[in-house]
Amino acid sequence: MNEQQISVGIKVSLISKPPYLKTADPMPMLRPSDILDVGDEGIVMDRRPGGYWGVKFSQGTFLMESQYLGVVETQEPSHKDV
Repeated sequence: MNEQQISVGIKVSLISKPPYLKTADPMPMLRPSDILDVGDEGIVMDRRPGGYWGVKFSQGTFLMESQYLGVVETQEPSHKDV
């Protein structure tokens, strides 16, 4: 994954599971990776030091490396001339 494609506010999906998840709390904690499934979607909340992104999933907000994330392509509504 190219880091230039990821930016704050975009929707991303989990393309592979990391060995563990690190919470994005003020005092981060390690959690088992089975909290998230491949394909789960979240919103990038912020950029963190060390090459991490703060990503908010429905199960919580986690610090994720770019290699585990893929940008979700949004479908633009098609306009047809009738």
